[in-house]
Amino acid sequence: MNQIIGNRLSGEGNRTFRAFDPQKQQWLPLEFKEATPGEIDDAVKLAAQAFTVYKKVPAQQRAAFLEAIATGITALGDELITTASAESGLPLARLQGERDRTTGQLRLFATMISEGSWVNARIDKATPDVRQMQIPLGVTGIFGASNFPLAFSVAGGDTAAALAAGCTVVFKAHPAHPHTSYLVANVIRTAANDTGMPEGVFSLLHGAAIDTGQQLAVHPQLSAIAFTGSFRGGKALYDTATRRAVPIPVYAEMGSVNPVFFLPRALKEKGETLAAQFLQSLTMGVGQFCTNPGVFITPAEEGPFLNTLQKGIAAMPTGCMLTPGILEAYNSGINSLRQAGARLLGAASATAHQASPALLQVNATQVLDNPSLCHEVFGPSSLHISTSSKEELFRLADALEGQLTATIHGTEEDLREYAELVNILREKAGRIVINGFPTGVAVNHAMVHGGPWPATTPAAGTSVGSAAIYRFCRPVCYQDFPAYLLPPELQDENPLGIWRLLNGNFSKT
Repeated sequence: MNQIIGNRLSGEGNRTFRAFDPQKQQWLPLEFKEATPGEIDDAVKLAAQAFTVYKKVPAQQRAAFLEAIATGITALGDELITTASAESGLPLARLQGERDRTTGQLRLFATMISEGSWVNARIDKATPDVRQMQIPLGVTGIFGASNFPLAFSVAGGDTAAALAAGCTVVFKAHPAHPHTSYLVANVIRTAANDTGMPEGVFSLLHGAAIDTGQQLAVHPQLSAIAFTGSFRGGKALYDTATRRAVPIPVYAEMGSVNPVFFLPRALKEKGETLAAQFLQSLTMGVGQFCTNPGVFITPAEEGPFLNTLQKGIAAMPTGCMLTPGILEAYNSGINSLRQAGARLLGAASATAHQASPALLQVNATQVLDNPSLCHEVFGPSSLHISTSSKEELFRLADALEGQLTATIHGTEEDLREYAELVNILREKAGRIVINGFPTGVAVNHAMVHGGPWPATTPAAGTSVGSAAIYRFCRPVCYQDFPAYLLPPELQDENPLGIWRLLNGNFSKT
């Protein structure tokens, strides 16, 4: 199968690749051609041409486009779900839920841009008369994630946010699920035509080789990049984008260890329950979530809690990971931790071609001396860190790198006594969870899925929720403009009826 460049199917290249079925341990039959440099150039140039039109398309029409994509994805029915399952090994029920999340994200953005206040219009009627609003960045290159073949893929959150903002999209499909990507890309192409969008508003490129993504990242007409995946992949794109003659922003979500702090009274009151809930969070989806709790911290001498975890982890089932490469990296990561001084606390029995859930253990001194112990191991394992005092626990928290999430379990008395921990973790994570678990994210207006480096780049943004749209915009200021030149969002009459900050006060007048 070929690239989708606007309305054109293109198959110029000679290099091909196939997806792998991790459940059946076999290569799937369909061959996909890798995009050539010429095809990448064509896709970006067509997207740049389309942007000159698409940026002017009224919000209601862009919303109709997003709604049409959502409807088309649902109409694919079982074909989409079974294809995604074959390419990822994920169960059908999980993928059905992910499809609902994908269509829900599209409709969330459609509703938001239809209402219109998201442009953050600001008007100061003084001398000079100054008016500000958000406008789209331009052509966005988006890279699909391995662990979400729908919700962080072709029509996932990044694409929905970019199209909602008024950007055009060139999407680099993840090589683990090319057929799934092709099916959804055809839905977007059809939706674009049915709703009158300019050709090139969306294109799909395939490529298993690293150079495909790198060639897209250096294209001079690209204005931004969005990426979800490994630190290595995100950092490579970031370095490429910052070395360009004209640097562009890279919104890379690169994962984290998502530390979970268990405070003493909570462990004493409900340690057995917390252990069971922790293991469920750890092994959900075979640990293949970027919010998986890869590190957990307790006070010293928490024997009963750890004993319960040891027994529980031994009884956990093994699981199929997304690709052989991810499984290999998982096993290598555990071996690296053990070589660095971590001891095995407990593990499930080994099964060929599957990941075994595991718990490892170190003390705080080891981590403070060797911070690399707290690097992510993507999969169903977690590193226990024991601390000898409240002060050591605070030092450990302060030494952590940037995280997507940080979690605290404690009674009211615990939380009051350890209140400083919240202040520390606020500087470390994009989302702080109290008495819950971080695995999974809610798609809504308040969610933050991001955090300080190296969890994301940059920290001032989110890749989940309606605020994700602001990664693909920039503010522009109109000073002393005659009324007839102002966009509707900034006109005195407020013809769109949106909320605006007028002379410092929110108003619809």
